[in-house]
Amino acid sequence: MFKTILFSLLSIATLHAQNQIESAQEKKIDTDTIPKIDSTHKFKFKQLIIPSVLIGYGVIGIESDQLKLFNTEIKEEVNENIDEKITIDDFSQYAPALSVYGLNAFGIKGKHNLKDRTIILGTSYLLMSASVLSLKSITKVERPDGSAFNSFPSGHTATAFAGAEFLWQEYKDVSIWYGISGYIVATGTGAFRIYNDKHWLTDVVAGAGIGILSTKVAYWINPWVQEKIFKTKEKNSVSAIAPFYNGKQLGIGFMKTF
Repeated sequence: MFKTILFSLLSIATLHAQNQIESAQEKKIDTDTIPKIDSTHKFKFKQLIIPSVLIGYGVIGIESDQLKLFNTEIKEEVNENIDEKITIDDFSQYAPALSVYGLNAFGIKGKHNLKDRTIILGTSYLLMSASVLSLKSITKVERPDGSAFNSFPSGHTATAFAGAEFLWQEYKDVSIWYGISGYIVATGTGAFRIYNDKHWLTDVVAGAGIGILSTKVAYWINPWVQEKIFKTKEKNSVSAIAPFYNGKQLGIGFMKTF
C-alpha cells in the first residue's frame, strides 16, 4: 500500500512537471536586437489547475466520509509494516530550495541573482506559512498518531513542494531534470510524513498544492514586491546591433534606449 501511495504522489509531481515542460523547451532567441522576456512573472490561468485540484482534494477530505475512510485504511496498512520511524523528512523538506543555492555556488547559474531569488523564496515561504498556519488553526484536524490537532495541511510537504517549484522555475531553462529531481525529493518528504504517522494522505496532498501555489504567486508578484517594498525599479532598456551600408560606407551600428 505504501508503495502505491508513493507511486501516486510521484505521478502527481510528474504530471505537474510535464504541464510545464513545453514552456521550458521553447526555442531561445539570444540576439542583441530582441530583449528577452521573463515568462516566470506572467500570470497564466492554467498554472492554477494542478495546485487547485490538490488543495481541493485535501479540503474535501476534511468532511468526506469516503476520503476519511481511505485515510484510515492507508494509516492502518502503513502501521502494519512499520518497524521504526525515519525522520529524514525533517531535513529533506529544505533540500529542493537549498539546491538552488548549491547549484549557483558550483557555477550553475539559475534564472535570478542571489538577491532576487532570495526575495522570491522569502515571499513564497511567507505566503506558504501564513496559509498553512491559518488552516491548521481553523480546521483542527487530529494527527494520525493523536499527538495534536493541527494535522491539516502538512507543513513539511508544503515547504518541500514550495522549494521544488522554486528549483523548477530557476532551472527549467537549464535542464528540466533539476526541477524533476526536486519534485521527487518533495514527494518523498510527503510520503515519509504518512510513513511516520504524522499526517493523513489528504494533509500531504493539500500541502503539496499550497507549496506549489505559494511559489507561483511569489514569482507573479515579484516585480511588485521589488518595486513597492524593496524600492527596486526595473530597468527597461533595449539594445540593437545592425550592419549598415549607405552606398559608400560599410559598418556596424549600435543603439541603446533606456
